[in-house]
Amino acid sequence: MKNPLFSGADPFILHHEGKYYIYPTTQSDEDAEKNDFYLTGGNEVVDGIMVHVSDDLVNWECKGFALKNTDVMGDKWFWAPEVTVKDGKFYMAYSSEEHMAVAVADSPLGPFKQENKRWLSERRGIDGHILIDDDGQVYFYYVRIDNGNQIHVAKMSEDLLSIDESTEKLLITAEEPWETVDCRVAEGPFVLKHNGLYYLTYSANHTRCQDYAVGYAVSESPWGPFVKYENNPILHRTEDVVGTGHHSFECFDDGRILCSYHCHSSKESFLPRKVCLDWARFEKDPNGGIDVLVIDGPTKD
Repeated sequence: MKNPLFSGADPFILHHEGKYYIYPTTQSDEDAEKNDFYLTGGNEVVDGIMVHVSDDLVNWECKGFALKNTDVMGDKWFWAPEVTVKDGKFYMAYSSEEHMAVAVADSPLGPFKQENKRWLSERRGIDGHILIDDDGQVYFYYVRIDNGNQIHVAKMSEDLLSIDESTEKLLITAEEPWETVDCRVAEGPFVLKHNGLYYLTYSANHTRCQDYAVGYAVSESPWGPFVKYENNPILHRTEDVVGTGHHSFECFDDGRILCSYHCHSSKESFLPRKVCLDWARFEKDPNGGIDVLVIDGPTKD
């Protein structure tokens, strides 16, 4: 792997049948136009989610749109895609116009579509993450834009197409010094289950901030309460790389864990953000506590 890989933000990585897929957030309008993120025909502007594919994690090819706004709910601001595989179908949770939705495809390349175009919630929300627990219960972790960005969870239907908002519960708010350098933002939730515990990882600070970083909290239940790791953040700026965050993980059968995230273009400009990959792992706590999640990054080649 050679970081950074290509332009993009909030990357989700999927390993399926020997190939690697990364779905990033579309950049700003200006950057999108410069990099052909939009397709135009007449007066119509097509926005959505792109997909990049690799056989070796080094050489990546952009395969174009996996999801287009013409096929789903929402016209613009397509952010934070995530793809879940269930019963041979591919489900993309995405945000558009600061609302959340799920689209379905028969291939990881798409096209992801909604048979019935609708939001998961009429309230503002972004950054959806789907967890299918060992007992088959499905949970949806996401961000409400209320008094800053706060992470919530709710039950999700077995078909992954709706959530039960009556079960919604607040889990994480930005409160610690490392989380509040720039705005009260806790976003980009992703849950790893390890040794029966739920590790809720998240990003804090505004994405424009050089101190944008990743931390985690642990619970014995998917509903919490989640206790924040005392040595957060676990992925943060270095002398060479800044603005590291909004990550996802891909876990392999041999125990390896691959982390995708974005960083700033440079110390002078956070746009266009860049996609990166580094390895992660669980380590034994030297003090005899629960295992510690470690990300071996950020790296730069």
